[in-house]
Amino acid sequence: MTAHSPERQPIIDCDVHPNLGSPAAIQRYLPARWHKHYFYTGRPYYNHPNHVLRLDAVTPDGGVPGSDPAFLREHHLEPYGIDYAILLPLSYCSLWPNPDMAADLAHAFNEWQAEVWLGASNQDGRCKGSIVVAPQDPLKAAAEIDLWANHPHMVQVFLESGANNVGRREYRPILEACNRHGLPLALHPTSEALGVNTPASHSSPTTYMEWSVGLTLSIQSHLISLITEGAFERYPRLRVVLVEGGAQWLPALLWRLDASWKGLRDEVPWVKKLPSEYVRDRVRLTSQPLNSPAKTEHVLMNLEMMNASEVLMFASDYPHWDFDSPTQAFPRLPDDMRRRIFYENAKSLYNL
Repeated sequence: MTAHSPERQPIIDCDVHPNLGSPAAIQRYLPARWHKHYFYTGRPYYNHPNHVLRLDAVTPDGGVPGSDPAFLREHHLEPYGIDYAILLPLSYCSLWPNPDMAADLAHAFNEWQAEVWLGASNQDGRCKGSIVVAPQDPLKAAAEIDLWANHPHMVQVFLESGANNVGRREYRPILEACNRHGLPLALHPTSEALGVNTPASHSSPTTYMEWSVGLTLSIQSHLISLITEGAFERYPRLRVVLVEGGAQWLPALLWRLDASWKGLRDEVPWVKKLPSEYVRDRVRLTSQPLNSPAKTEHVLMNLEMMNASEVLMFASDYPHWDFDSPTQAFPRLPDDMRRRIFYENAKSLYNL
């Protein structure tokens, strides 16, 4: 059942990953001069020791999980009654040293996404796309945003968080384009410490586990950068989505930011109000991975401290190994909180 009805609660899944079946799937959209350079590697250097994709999500013809729009609907959207899936294709374009190739690769992923996922297979409009941009050339990234901003199913801009802190002034063309078109900017960890990208922490991890756990650090770093560089004052329509970087760290970070601003705001006069106010009004975080301590009441306390009813949006991370089920990820929530996390916050953000 996909239409709204009293029998179920509506759901918007804010992190679904469409995958390439093979490098050939993207090469048809990529200029031929890059074919000899490009190979789709997933996560080079930090590969999951077992399997990064759900084994039960292999397509009926034996294909890569997440590579078949029809099966994704059958396996994920329909069983849970998901109204909309926000797609985030992982291109790893930010790790390439050649900025022209990175920009062309981002464009190729947008062409592929529009044709394969947002075209004939999406007649009911339940899949919504993200405009992939490469940070190496911010002017080309802004042009890519301009190119796709009016697509009826592109609802946000997607930047891999392996880039330098996005609040820095060299990235202002990207922020300006998001502001100009009223599109949220989504940041998602994928390529830290890969290619030309710096590690999320101060040194390169030695294991997949260290790398994976530390990805939340880059998400926090981007948020601190956007606030302290005054991005939310400079761009009044800018909204930011922090995807798959966790969320339960938010209260402690905001306490520290607010306290520091009170003592140091003469250094950042462009930050006009408490950092926590910018987050409440302009930043949204997705729920996956939702960490679950042994005591359920601690989860609920943390959700209350982070103001989850205002800032949190449900995400499953389908079809990855650490998938969060809509029916099992959360403890029982108050009705209003659940409705806002699972549906209303994303509906409002994406104008669905």
